[in-house]
Amino acid sequence: MGKIASQSLQTALFSYLGVVIGYFNVLWLFPYALEASQLGTFRTIQDLGLLFVPFAQLGLGHGITRYFPKLEYNQSAFLSFSMLLAFGGFLLVGSIFLLLKEQIIGLFAVNSPEVIDFLQVVLLITFFSLLSSILDAYARSYLKIAVPTFFREVFLRLLTGILVGTYFLGWIPFNLVMNGLVIVYGIAALGVLVYLLWLGVLKLDFRWSNFPVGFRSSFLKFSLITFLATAASTLIMKIDSIMVSSMVSLEANAIYTIAFSMALVIELPRRAISQVVMPVIADHFTKGNLTEINKLYKQVSNRQLFICLLLFIGIWANIDNLYYMIPNKGIYEAGKYVVFLIGLGKLFDVLFSVNSEVLVFSNYYRFNLLATILMSMLIVALNYWLIPIYGIEGAALASAMVMLLFNIVKYSFLKIKLNFNPFSIETLRILAVGIATYAPFYFFQLEQNPIINIVITSFGILLLYVFWSKILGAGREEWYWIKERLKSKKSGS
Repeated sequence: MGKIASQSLQTALFSYLGVVIGYFNVLWLFPYALEASQLGTFRTIQDLGLLFVPFAQLGLGHGITRYFPKLEYNQSAFLSFSMLLAFGGFLLVGSIFLLLKEQIIGLFAVNSPEVIDFLQVVLLITFFSLLSSILDAYARSYLKIAVPTFFREVFLRLLTGILVGTYFLGWIPFNLVMNGLVIVYGIAALGVLVYLLWLGVLKLDFRWSNFPVGFRSSFLKFSLITFLATAASTLIMKIDSIMVSSMVSLEANAIYTIAFSMALVIELPRRAISQVVMPVIADHFTKGNLTEINKLYKQVSNRQLFICLLLFIGIWANIDNLYYMIPNKGIYEAGKYVVFLIGLGKLFDVLFSVNSEVLVFSNYYRFNLLATILMSMLIVALNYWLIPIYGIEGAALASAMVMLLFNIVKYSFLKIKLNFNPFSIETLRILAVGIATYAPFYFFQLEQNPIINIVITSFGILLLYVFWSKILGAGREEWYWIKERLKSKKSGS
């Protein structure tokens, strides 16, 4: 776990730098520079473009991670083979998109007609995001994840902020902002490409006949089976935003987007750890080390929960102060309980550890496909049911319900088939720490300046979290690791 923790730390640093930029963008710049309908259009187009990526990718990202350890050489040929398949997937998705363009227009014509003017941007965002995802998977196989994370989490958000900033300064019209998204995603993809060239691991190699016997067919079979699971998983993440736009309005999606972005910070440690854990899990399955996987399963659950629960408490205890600082807060604070519901759903993901990653790289990856497809169908149905009743909170409630049910299903399957279990007495200790930490802030609210409130409340939460962790004996591994890192920093200086 030490190597994973070290790699995760680098990735997490870039992720949180991206959060700082993202928070500035989403919570101040975008609401200040863009009208609510423009912000809704801005997010809907991006969500549509990103929604199509897994369909074009054909499951190749997980396929690269799983099959890379099986190759002792010829890795460059493996990448070129994967890229060719990905481009074929993009052509297929693009053709379907153009054939169904009238139906897509019909989805937005009534409540969000502004989206229709920028549908040409969608496929170009899909293309460059697809390229980035394949290169990311390749870099991840070498455990080189920090720089690709920088381009994905930091550089992309920085360029997006600059793009909107030029509109705010009156240098370009809004239609150029939307079309400029293509350049932003293109530059981010180019950055990862240049990085891999610099590492010397990216070379043109088309010697596909040198792959081991049965390698290509096995790789294709695995990728095509898992692609539907990946696509359905992305659908679960993106469909609520798109359905809010089509069923309510672009303004409602702008409110939902800001609330969703606030809650998203809770799962960033999980995403950072997952990036490093995936190739490790794949390697353990290749070697048949099931005991090590189960050990990792528990460790990741505890580490994620310990960190992410603190973030959840910090955000929810400061929620009114956070909304106070958002421009036009009278519009956007309607998403307050969306933050709570989405944040709760993210905690469910964290609590149940890396069950999706374990399933994908096990011999039971077909079950992950079935479960994810069923869950994606369920969330569409729940959104159709709950959005007309509860609006954006209905979309958030649907997401939280599906995340809980989805994780229970995956946990139960892994428990029955492999006897894997991410829970322990440590899980209860961490949850008890969270409850004890938040309790005082539920009953008492500060009446100071919002910035002062955030500083005092956050500092108080951190102190209580540390205090109760020591009293209840929670997070011992995490505190030990932090102390060792601090000692190594001092000795290095």
